[in-house]
Amino acid sequence: MALDLARVRIINLTKRFGDVVAVNNVSLEAKDQEFLVLLGPSGCGKTTTLRCVAGLETPDEGELYIGDTLVNDLAPRDRDVAMVFQSYALYPHMKVFDNIAFPLKMRKVPKDEIRERVKRTADLLKITHLLDRKPKQLSGGEAQRTALGRAIVREPKVFLMDEPLSNLDAKLRIYMRAELKRLQKELKITTVYVTHDQVEAMTMADRIAIMNYGLLQQLATPDNVYYHPQSLFVAGFIGSPPTNFIDCTFTEKNGECLIDAAVFTLPVPGKIGDAIKQQATSSELILGVRPEDILVHKKRIPAANIEGEVYVLEPLGSEIILDLKVGENLIKAKTPPDFRVDTGDRVWLSFDTNKIHVFDKKTEKAIV
Repeated sequence: MALDLARVRIINLTKRFGDVVAVNNVSLEAKDQEFLVLLGPSGCGKTTTLRCVAGLETPDEGELYIGDTLVNDLAPRDRDVAMVFQSYALYPHMKVFDNIAFPLKMRKVPKDEIRERVKRTADLLKITHLLDRKPKQLSGGEAQRTALGRAIVREPKVFLMDEPLSNLDAKLRIYMRAELKRLQKELKITTVYVTHDQVEAMTMADRIAIMNYGLLQQLATPDNVYYHPQSLFVAGFIGSPPTNFIDCTFTEKNGECLIDAAVFTLPVPGKIGDAIKQQATSSELILGVRPEDILVHKKRIPAANIEGEVYVLEPLGSEIILDLKVGENLIKAKTPPDFRVDTGDRVWLSFDTNKIHVFDKKTEKAIV
């Protein structure tokens, strides 16, 4: 489909509901043809941001651009966006064909062109055989594709999608993630997609905008938010199981930089020590270590001097998640499926210091 491409720019957007600031001075951009995901927990402001772009909510402050057009004062129908909701909102009395054709009929598109565009869209979504059915005869996945078809057939500048896969079962959701990503690349339509599911965000997005309490926490590629989280919140929200956090302090002894977690001390390279000395507001820090960056040993070796006790085993087939008690801390580590230990066993841990994260305890900002 030949389409006018567009970027979406959000500049200093603020939206309040009474005393609640749902979106707090957020600025971000979805580039031409980009798949941008707004990710965060319930109530973080991601859906409100999307609805402001769609024209379904009126911003209290800020500017919204689609392409180079300021759209703040444009009605939703004049913004050239198509929205796909969590509830598919299909008309129950209409066949699939008429549901998909509806936005074209509203625009008084000629009948021949409607037929051609609906057929082309149905072929793309592999639902041509469903065009004579009514919504009650469709499965969840078929209804979801029909709702997508209604958005695609308009050939809009921008797709806005609000948790469109959340009503599907787990297996179908995984399949539809890949299908949606393929479709978006094929259609080359700028897409802003809202989800609370970090796996969905990581697998589908070109870039992810992570939000919390109405604030933009980080805007970056999936790799970047995973390997270089800018805050404690991002490090804890991205990754499964999430990052382990351990309260600690920074000390120097005989010229060596150490992170002291009371029950163990971790020597760190000089460049990490320098970063802490330059950026930390005090010696109080939080150490972040992802479960996959912890090596677990059955015997103490020079590189593994952190003692732990096996608290719970979570076998997942391809790997085992170990919950380990290290002093007062409960730490999760990933091990191969053939790593055999039992609850109560003593084990020894080593952390990959090239992959640890260090956060300022007061500001919760990343130092390393």
